[in-house]
Amino acid sequence: MTEERTALWHQILQFMTENFGKKPDMNAILFIIGMRELGFLGESNFKKDDKVSLMHIAMCKILSYSDHYELLGTDSEGWPHWELKNKLPDMSFLEQESYIREHIIEYFINEKII
Repeated sequence: MTEERTALWHQILQFMTENFGKKPDMNAILFIIGMRELGFLGESNFKKDDKVSLMHIAMCKILSYSDHYELLGTDSEGWPHWELKNKLPDMSFLEQESYIREHIIEYFINEKII
């Protein structure tokens, strides 16, 4: 990551820490993005399956910036449904983490959060 991107990542971590009370890991950031996308930022009583689904929503949303996923629409309960358009390339764990981090940065910029 460039110095600029690293600074943006630290800005996101600071934002999350200030707004949610602790420094988040990648899963926590994805969970919050999923809650935001679903419109449930105030909710906290999610079942384990719902939490996994929220993280999936976040991954689909952020990876849509690179045309990996396309939003098909939402169901009657407001949950978005995504379609895989372009498979992710094979990557090592560290490459995956970096790829996801870059997309999280794009999300925060595109959504005008930072």
